[in-house]
Amino acid sequence: MFIDPLYIVMILPALLLAMWASWRVKANFKKYSQIRSGRGLTGAQAANELLNSAGISDVKIVRAHGVGLSDHYHPIKKQLALSEGVYDSPSIAAVGIAAHEAGHAIQHAEHYKPLWLRSLLVPTASVGSSLGYIVMLLGLFMASQNMVLVGAVLFSAVLIFQLVTLPVEFNASSRAKALLVNRGIITEREREGVDKVLNAAAMTYVAAVASTLMTLLYFLLRSGLLGGRRN
Repeated sequence: MFIDPLYIVMILPALLLAMWASWRVKANFKKYSQIRSGRGLTGAQAANELLNSAGISDVKIVRAHGVGLSDHYHPIKKQLALSEGVYDSPSIAAVGIAAHEAGHAIQHAEHYKPLWLRSLLVPTASVGSSLGYIVMLLGLFMASQNMVLVGAVLFSAVLIFQLVTLPVEFNASSRAKALLVNRGIITEREREGVDKVLNAAAMTYVAAVASTLMTLLYFLLRSGLLGGRRN
């Protein structure tokens, strides 16, 4: 499969999109992490102000342990974890990312349904990610359409999870952009930098969906489950 021209043709656009999105995230973060926001709040301070403005007092803002941009919101622990480059930085990039994660906390507090659904899908997506691909690959090598189909069903859980993730991430970014300006943390002019950082990050989720979809379609085509015959 790794030298199959069909696989290369199908997966290459998604791979290029993922590479472009990753490059855009790094480039925009690097650029706007060097530009201090006018008000001068750090990422942690900006997130704290947004949470307070939403009436949220039970979410703890902590430093994230990890390499690079490891920022995330943990709904069970009610922790908003910010990476070193975001937690202490007063840059436009830092407050944008911190506000995005605060947006997830606000989604949680407001019982935003896509976020609830995504959390519900985590276990099945984890199983599908670890087993689905292997089962499809074994089914292809053994010329077993039934095995490929079982693997495809498992792997589809990953695709569903990623599709549900899209509105969750886009909504969090939309909230972040609006709240930062409304609370006076950044100006309308500074919002351009936040837009570029968060929009680039959003494209990484789109690229993930494209990659998973193309992988799934490849196995269905090669097994004959799509297209009418096995090649």
